[in-house]
Amino acid sequence: MTNTLHRFGDAASFSDDYIVFAIASRGKNDEGALEKLQRFLRMAIPFGPVNLGDARHGGSLRPCKKMDPTSHWNRDMKPDFEAVVAGFDHITTAAAVFDSRVAAEDFFKAVKEADMGLSVNISTSVDGAEQCCHVAGIPRHSVGYSLGFEGKTEKLPNTQVLLLSTMCGHGMVANSLAKKMIDWVKEGRRTPEQAATYLQRFCSCGVFNPSRAKRILEDARGSSK
Repeated sequence: MTNTLHRFGDAASFSDDYIVFAIASRGKNDEGALEKLQRFLRMAIPFGPVNLGDARHGGSLRPCKKMDPTSHWNRDMKPDFEAVVAGFDHITTAAAVFDSRVAAEDFFKAVKEADMGLSVNISTSVDGAEQCCHVAGIPRHSVGYSLGFEGKTEKLPNTQVLLLSTMCGHGMVANSLAKKMIDWVKEGRRTPEQAATYLQRFCSCGVFNPSRAKRILEDARGSSK
C-alpha cells in the first residue's frame, strides 16, 4: 500500500511518473535504517530525479513562513535535493520521483545492487513497474490497484484538477488551488512551470511530480484555445 496509489489517470498518463520508495519496518530491519535511507536519497540524485521526498518534512521545494506577499512571486524554483537528504532525521518513508522510465529503471537497478535491506516499492503504471523489475533482474512481489472513486462522483472536480491534486497522496494539494493554477495558466498569468512549482510546495511527503504537473497544465492551456 502506498499513498501514491490513488493518483488519478489512465496508464498512459504515468509515462512520465515513476516513484521509487524505501522504508524500514520497525523491529525488523530498522537498525541503522536512518543512514541507509539517507544513502538511498543520495544515490538517487545522479539519476536526475524531479523530486525527492521525506515523509516527515516534505520534498525539494517547501513552503516558507518567513515571507511577505510580494516575495512569493520571486522565489527560487530550483529544487534543493541536498537539503532533503541533510534534513532526513527520522526513520520514515524516503522517495525519489522520476519523469523518465530509463532513469527510474537505472536507479532501481542500483538500489537492488546496493542491497541495503530496506523495503522498496515502485509507484507507476503496472507495465512501467514490471519493466523496472525486469531491468533490475527481480520478479515482481505484488501489485496494488486503486478501485477509484465511489459515491456521488458527479460532485468531484474535473479531470484536470484531479490529475493535479491527487499527486499528493495526503491531500495537501487542494482542489481549489489546482483549479486556480489551471485558470492562471490559461489566462497567461503564470507559466505551467511556475504553477507546477507552486503546487509542489504543498505536498507534505515530497512525491509530487512537477514534470507531470507541467504537462497537465500545458494540456489544459492547449485545450482552452
